[in-house]
Amino acid sequence: MVKTTNYDKRRQEVLAAVVDSYIRNANAVSSEALASNFNYSSATIRNIMSELEDIGMLTHTHTSSGRIPTDIGYRFYVDNLLMEIELLQVEKDEIIGEYRKSARELDALLEKTSDLLSSLTHCTGIVSFADGHEKIFYRGMGLMLEQPEFHDLKRIRMLMNLLEERQSLLEVINRNLEEKIKIYIGRELPFESLDNCTLITSNYKVKDKPQGRIAVLGPTRMEYAKIIPAIEYVSEMLSSMLSDF
Repeated sequence: MVKTTNYDKRRQEVLAAVVDSYIRNANAVSSEALASNFNYSSATIRNIMSELEDIGMLTHTHTSSGRIPTDIGYRFYVDNLLMEIELLQVEKDEIIGEYRKSARELDALLEKTSDLLSSLTHCTGIVSFADGHEKIFYRGMGLMLEQPEFHDLKRIRMLMNLLEERQSLLEVINRNLEEKIKIYIGRELPFESLDNCTLITSNYKVKDKPQGRIAVLGPTRMEYAKIIPAIEYVSEMLSSMLSDF
């Protein structure tokens, strides 16, 4: 029996390995670094990585022979290859406990939610509330600035201005309010200052009607497998807490 090779599967496996490695280490990924993950040689992996670069899913930096994911590569990974990690029960219990400690007033609850999102994801947690005039709360800007992507002072200044002026960011966060989860990667966001960021949004409800959005803003090199389940669970808990208002 002739053994056939599934080249698409190979490419997808290598792409997933590159993305996972880059998310963990923030370093360009070489074929040698991935060799232990696969049953084929580093030369074969190098060829596959070259193919992935040709179709726009990987790119290389000038300072390294390794590859890093592009926005297209991240998008394919999120849409097709991502294995989400369910929150542990202890993590869920901690979220519930934090909400129970929160003051029973709306602004305090929304502020607590932005804190929770930031601490869970190590990114910027954002909460919007539509009540005639828009409210927005955000926490965790400092956590983003610790990431290697944000060591450029000009980029930091643009990002801070965007968060402070708020309206442009709110317009994106509040798009498609009925949609449960929305993910904007890199240049899918209409902001030059966020071309290396990802924004993940989820709606929350009051009396079964979408009332606003929670969001996580971080580098494109974020831990999607952990952050997506976290934001989904927090949106469910916030909706539950607001049902009493």
